[in-house]
Amino acid sequence: MLNLETLKNTDINSKPFKYVVLKDFIQKPFLDKARNDYPEVPGAGSHPPTDLEIKGGFKELMSELLGESFKRVIQDKFEVDLENKPVMYTVRGFCRPKDGKIHTDSKTKIITVLLYMNDDNWPSESGRLRLLNNGTDLEDYFDEVEPKGGTLLVFKRSDNSWHGHHSFDGARRAIQINWVSDEKVVEREQGRHGLSSKLKKFFSK
Repeated sequence: MLNLETLKNTDINSKPFKYVVLKDFIQKPFLDKARNDYPEVPGAGSHPPTDLEIKGGFKELMSELLGESFKRVIQDKFEVDLENKPVMYTVRGFCRPKDGKIHTDSKTKIITVLLYMNDDNWPSESGRLRLLNNGTDLEDYFDEVEPKGGTLLVFKRSDNSWHGHHSFDGARRAIQINWVSDEKVVEREQGRHGLSSKLKKFFSK
């Protein structure tokens, strides 16, 4: 399902922080299948898989993303040891106007993977993730990632791995995977997102 050889041969950007962007990371037939089985999320924000129906093509995609082959490519490309490091993922379906504020990700995260699952063309100038030179100015960016379906962004978390996007309100599908420092991070983060997801389900009823 994954174009791992292309990822292996794609140059990594190292300044101001290590990252790689790859369009069409998922082979098209499998991308369509995974999008068709994309889980329904109860609202905006991040949702852990425990609160979603993970099935079909989406389940197959996640099995490959969480597998050893993808992990080895990331380890080699970013020169980081992920052996015995826990991995977790969350799913997004919608974006709120308040989302996209500039941040670097928490220090407990080692690698962040964002895989966009939207249509083949992104309909807006907003909602495009910008990789930034600082933590205050969205216009001071050195790369911009269109969240079209199948586009992959991977970066190594650092104190200057600033990113964010202009306000967008609407459907914006994304999978986020993180290798983190220890299991306590997984328990805390998945628990926090899980509580939020349950509350959204309750109020939506």
